Amino acid sequence: MDKGVLLIVSGLSGAGKGTICKRIMEKYPDYELSISATTRDPRPGEVDGREYFFITKEEFEDRIKNGQLLEYAKYVDNYYGTPKDWVLAQMDQGKNVILEIELQGAFQVRDQIPEAVLIFIMPPDMEELERRLRGRGSETEEQIKKRLLRAMEEIEYVDQYDYVIVNEEVEKSVEMLHTIVLNIKEENKTGE
Repeated sequence: MDKGVLLIVSGLSGAGKGTICKRIMEKYPDYELSISATTRDPRPGEVDGREYFFITKEEFEDRIKNGQLLEYAKYVDNYYGTPKDWVLAQMDQGKNVILEIELQGAFQVRDQIPEAVLIFIMPPDMEELERRLRGRGSETEEQIKKRLLRAMEEIEYVDQYDYVIVNEEVEKSVEMLHTIVLNIKEENKTGE
């Protein structure tokens, strides 16, 4: 059995990375989305253990101390992190594991797992990004402004990613992501 590919999917808040990740898993059975732990409050409709593991700040800091996270970061006043053992077990079973994480976390994972593939999801433009953020209806005006400012900072790091996908249409973005994985698996076979 071929080992799975570890995909680090980052992007601007509102660029559509979550939608792309959910869609690729619906379409192809060999993908698993890593469930992160977070200290932020659930958004309407989110369920503990499905979108995130919602834990306290104290629990999260214990996991950091015990080396149980592949990566972690603080973003907009909350911690986010990835359980290490789960990711490695899925890859060993041939699953392509998607970590939908932000910049700091992406670089932490690459430090631990150099063969991880970093993919950055961009919106077509900043106006569309703002429209998508407002369309969610889940954040205050202040939170939207923070996310837009953060987006401008994050764009500076795009050149450190292996691939950039401009998400104009979800289905096309899903196919681009899947093609990247197929090409990497083919390269891994021919490189052995």
